[in-house]
Amino acid sequence: MTALKTTVWKRFSKKQSLERYSIEFVIVLVFVWATKSVDIYWPFITDAPHQAADLLNRMTPPDFAFIGTIIPSLIETINIATLSTIFALILSFPIAILNARNTTPHPIFLVVARVIVVTSRSVNELVWGLIFVVFFGPGAIAGIAALTMRSLGFMSKLVSESIEEIDPGQVEAIRATGANGIKVFLYGVLPQVMPTIMGTTIFRWDINIRQSSVIGLVGAGGIGILLTSAMNMFRWRNVSMILISIFVVVLAGEYVSAAVRKKLT
Repeated sequence: MTALKTTVWKRFSKKQSLERYSIEFVIVLVFVWATKSVDIYWPFITDAPHQAADLLNRMTPPDFAFIGTIIPSLIETINIATLSTIFALILSFPIAILNARNTTPHPIFLVVARVIVVTSRSVNELVWGLIFVVFFGPGAIAGIAALTMRSLGFMSKLVSESIEEIDPGQVEAIRATGANGIKVFLYGVLPQVMPTIMGTTIFRWDINIRQSSVIGLVGAGGIGILLTSAMNMFRWRNVSMILISIFVVVLAGEYVSAAVRKKLT
């Protein structure tokens, strides 16, 4: 009587396992190399908990009497986010049309639109803020321009992708009635992408609420200027009150954004 040969099931073959281990080994090597290349000063790392505790002690309790000074800056921050989102919506719509393969009138316009989108998205808000502070000087105008430029590429890309994914049958049906190009777009394309436009606008406004609190650190208006001033003067109780205010505004913006998006869906 012959004995039955048992077969052990393995998820990966020897070749696959070797490839996985090789990739993991390379990842570990890259991590070690990156850690050494950044020149970490370990005494600062070990002392960080003590410094954090000391800073927290200086920041508490928050100076609630400072709220009267904070409110105007918070209002300016919200206005910067709102205006930059509106301007970005107006400017991004024609760029999105040129950036979509099925609506761009010529390949040259497609290339130009792609360059604008990539340029906008590849430069950080703080960098745009620094650039426009040079142009317009410190203040809200620089902040609005910076967030508009950053939002432009974000919104154009999402809307253009939505245009490329529309149902061509509806467009052909409108064109079959003898409608011209403008009417085809208004009645065949725009209704299909309008939910994306509205959702993207609300989502970008939510992002700009947070970013408008940051760009003030480079002088581009908003509560960031007040935060920088308080930190430079070592008024840590004021700093904690400003941070709490920013958190409340961002949380409220998140709630409003979620509520509006829910109504749109």
